[in-house]
Amino acid sequence: METNFTPLASLLGGGLIGLAAVLLMLTLGRIMGATGILSAAIWGTDDRRWRWAILAGMVSGPAAYLGLTGNWPAVEVPVSTPALLIGGFLVGIGVSYGSGCTSGHGVCGMARLSPRSIAATLCFMLFTGLTVYVTRHLIGG
Repeated sequence: METNFTPLASLLGGGLIGLAAVLLMLTLGRIMGATGILSAAIWGTDDRRWRWAILAGMVSGPAAYLGLTGNWPAVEVPVSTPALLIGGFLVGIGVSYGSGCTSGHGVCGMARLSPRSIAATLCFMLFTGLTVYVTRHLIGG
């Protein structure tokens, strides 16, 4: 399996995520954690409009890319649908036990120097590296 190295696109995307997080904090005083936004948009009882607006922005990115370039973004998913479902289930469990996701802890929590977010981000990074090593070098994926 080969990983495409895309430093400019990654830098632009990371910058946009950071900008969105800062703007949300400046305008509404809220932390931009994607899973918290999603769960409160679906099951929350108050302030749901801004959450749905952010979710709409998150999923409209490919359409904006199409409008700018004339092509849909290339997306390759090198695993099966059952593997995606199992992975999504495991991420959901991790988000529940970790009290947040990578965007909430890694972007916003780290910026606030939150000890809980620093510990969570270290765990994310450790297990990400371990997963890549196991799947690429031990299993041979």
